[in-house]
Amino acid sequence: MKLERVVVTGCAGFLGSHLCEQLLAGGTEVVGIDCFTDYYARDLKERNLVELREHPRFTLLEIDLSSARLDGLLEGVDVVFHLAAQAGVRGSFGETFATYLRNNVQATQRLLEAAAQQQLPRVVYASSSSVYGDAERRPTPESTPRQPVSPYGMTKVATEELAGVYGRTRGVDAIGLRYFTAYGPRQRPDMAFTRFLTRSLKHEPLIVFGDGRQVRDFTYVDDVVAGTIAAAERGTAGAVYNIGGGTPVELLEVFELIGELLERPVDVEHRESVLGDARATGSSTELAAADLGYAPQVDLASGLAAQLEWLRELLAETGVPVRDRARVSLSSRA
Repeated sequence: MKLERVVVTGCAGFLGSHLCEQLLAGGTEVVGIDCFTDYYARDLKERNLVELREHPRFTLLEIDLSSARLDGLLEGVDVVFHLAAQAGVRGSFGETFATYLRNNVQATQRLLEAAAQQQLPRVVYASSSSVYGDAERRPTPESTPRQPVSPYGMTKVATEELAGVYGRTRGVDAIGLRYFTAYGPRQRPDMAFTRFLTRSLKHEPLIVFGDGRQVRDFTYVDDVVAGTIAAAERGTAGAVYNIGGGTPVELLEVFELIGELLERPVDVEHRESVLGDARATGSSTELAAADLGYAPQVDLASGLAAQLEWLRELLAETGVPVRDRARVSLSSRA
């Protein structure tokens, strides 16, 4: 499928801004949608949009998908990339769950309804590895039962089910992507690598919840974007694909790697485990490789170095003195 004009929801976020830039670089016209929730500071999101706002083929719409009128929003659009969501596993417990229902479930249903009315060619939506919870097997294929261990993960299951309903009853061509722990420049401030690297650069101890032997399948942002675009171009209607990095590692190994990048040891402070965190994740990407040609290219050391350098520059801009620099430059696995 040729992508001439698309909509990207969550365009001011970590993944959304990178996706918009890559689409524009390929000649696509992009309509970006974001409601700038207060989950983290708006100025960080505005920073993500600086280059996009200057691009002649980019249009920004500040609307809330859970409540705004969507009439005509998708007219003339080839694909909607639906990345907007309320993020965060731990914050989804308790009274704040209402926000997750509104921003993840209700917003998705309303967007799918608009897609059905417009007879939109394709919707590519973001799901999450959180749907698997503590998966019964690793690497985890898409056929693995979904057993989320957080309300956030449950809302992503609901998103997938909504896409299925609209596919069966309204003919909406929807493709889901289960992202596995995306990282890289512009990663949200609440996410682990941003927290670890920021504290490292400030010579503060890294805070880890649990023993640090949790295993995660980390996926560099460029690989996430490549898989997302490939899903729009070549994915099978109704399918759900894992988009992972393919090399799960323990957090303790990550701490060692950060120390190597900074050429000094880092201190680690352990705290009690928290609800909602799966013990281990690991993606099987065989289906994405077969259907989408997906193959992650950036190794963890190179990706972490790129995120570290981005954070160093961000902290310097905000007046935080930083002496350390990453000593590893971005490279591919090849």
